[in-house]
Amino acid sequence: MFDYIRVSCCVPNIAVADVAGNAGKIGTQMRKAAEQGTSIAVFPELCLTGYTCQDLFFQQTLLDDCGRAAQELAALSGELQITAVIGMPVSVCGQIYNCAVVLDRGTIAGIVPKHFLPNYGEYYEKRWFSSAEDLPEDRVLEVTLGDQRTAFGRNMLFRAADVSFGVELCEDLWTPLPPSTFLSLGGAELMLNLSASNETISKRAYRRSLVAQQSARCLCAYAYCSAGCTESTQDLVFSGHSLIAENGSILAENEKLLDTNYILTMDVDLGKVRADRRKNRSFADTARVYGQACICSVELAGRLTSEVDGSLYPVRKLPFVPSTRLDRQNRCRDIFQMQVAGLIKRLSVTNAKPVIGVSGGLDSTLALLVSAEAVRQMDRPLTDVIGITMPCFGTTDRTYNNALELMRTMGITSVTIPIASAVEQHFLDIGHDKSVTDLTFENSQARERTQVLMDYAGKVGGLVVGTGDLSELALGWCTYNADHMSMYGVNASIPKTLIRWMIDALVEYDIFPESTEVLRDVLDTPISPELLPPDAEGNIAQQTEDIVGPYALHDFFLYYVLRYGFTPEKIFSLALRAFRDDFDRETVLKWLRNFYRRFVYQQFKRSCLPDGVKVGSVCLSPRGDWRMPSDASAASWLSRVEKL
Repeated sequence: MFDYIRVSCCVPNIAVADVAGNAGKIGTQMRKAAEQGTSIAVFPELCLTGYTCQDLFFQQTLLDDCGRAAQELAALSGELQITAVIGMPVSVCGQIYNCAVVLDRGTIAGIVPKHFLPNYGEYYEKRWFSSAEDLPEDRVLEVTLGDQRTAFGRNMLFRAADVSFGVELCEDLWTPLPPSTFLSLGGAELMLNLSASNETISKRAYRRSLVAQQSARCLCAYAYCSAGCTESTQDLVFSGHSLIAENGSILAENEKLLDTNYILTMDVDLGKVRADRRKNRSFADTARVYGQACICSVELAGRLTSEVDGSLYPVRKLPFVPSTRLDRQNRCRDIFQMQVAGLIKRLSVTNAKPVIGVSGGLDSTLALLVSAEAVRQMDRPLTDVIGITMPCFGTTDRTYNNALELMRTMGITSVTIPIASAVEQHFLDIGHDKSVTDLTFENSQARERTQVLMDYAGKVGGLVVGTGDLSELALGWCTYNADHMSMYGVNASIPKTLIRWMIDALVEYDIFPESTEVLRDVLDTPISPELLPPDAEGNIAQQTEDIVGPYALHDFFLYYVLRYGFTPEKIFSLALRAFRDDFDRETVLKWLRNFYRRFVYQQFKRSCLPDGVKVGSVCLSPRGDWRMPSDASAASWLSRVEKL
């Protein structure tokens, strides 16, 4: 369901050389994994015997026991209707190979030998094993294991009806060109690594980085399962380190430095893997050149994802906002530096002064902070920054005073230009009744403000810095040729849910210490365009989220629509999980419907956006990340929403 597959890394508490006992423990973990709804269970390298058997690998008794155990575990996989990949030595053509054996619903589907054998430090695998590289490059052998005939060869791709996966073993990943690279280019969406990795100081962090980076380069999911700490400790202690990664992110990892006798289970979203591969032309080009390295494709029985609902998959309600305070502050600092760098370049080319409409709201405040920092880094006086506040019918004392105080404490040039009279004159010119607070009433104010900014910038040799953010652009929540327009948009790729945290982080970093108090009040101010008159008590009467919906929901929808192209059904399912404590089903559905309607039919505003710096993977610039016809229909998406 929705392209999820449930994967388990199973680390049994093995006894070295006790094949029958180890097989029993592997079987127990297979049963537990099946009870958890697992589709694929991966076990450590040489888990049937133990990695540290040394010269016992030459004993025929050990090899015979492995063949019988593999046959029994294959039968168990059929009983449990699960796919399991176990590590064991296999004797073929008079040589012993360190292998991954794929057991699929009653059969031994295939055997993959290890490519690269470590022969350094405490590792001497070449003493006992031959390498897959010793096999003929263009041949897959048919061998007998237990009483089953099966394929034995290098670079085998295992295909179920709904997913393709590949297998590599431990050292293979640590080489400059791991087999998983070629398997992924050949179509593997999930990679499984059977490992026996000892623990040394700092190795865990390096191992984590290695797995994350390989999953990122290969645009795949990657499950890494390492032998537990009950291996022989004659010269080494083994980690039992397991990780499940996806497209560069670690989804799950065991907690203990040294571990054994556990199962690490996680849902992997193959939809994300497939979405990234569809969009990444470099991956497709590389696959065309190198994707033929997979010389054998093994067909598996049935489907592996059909019953998995993704309930284990981590879903964050604010996908644009890092979850930890330190990561969030670092992210916001980095984004701020990118905004500043972009504006510095534009100001240095134009030799202009930044002109900003300052409303006392979040967006204009961030744009003002970026402008001031850019000027400061250019060693120009802060008075080169011109902030213009333009009070009108909907302006409240709170936002107006905050705008003035912010400009005063930052030391920029502050200009106040009331626009009510000009707007009223415009109403007379076009024959609009001022008492009718409709779209004309609102848009006239927005366009007057933009005209003032543009004309004032022309007067002083200025450049109008846009304040609109990514969320507003996605919803079309801007007046065409008004706040929709500027000469450079510093907030254009920053979503509303992150804007607030951006200002909060800048307060924490104390970039403008004299403005701390007013910045904190700006953070507490409700989001509003302030185009309708205040209420009887002088408070903000028009709150944006009451009209277009909660920005937390819209940013969530936007992320999954743009980043992965998910269906309405999948996005709705994810939103229900992420916001289960915040919104009921009908509320989520209402705003999802509104999002699709606005997102599609407001494209004409995005088709003529001004330049703006890109800071993340999701952007709506018509010159880069999002190219869409302005007259597209939303019918297909809305019809699916109506069926939810």
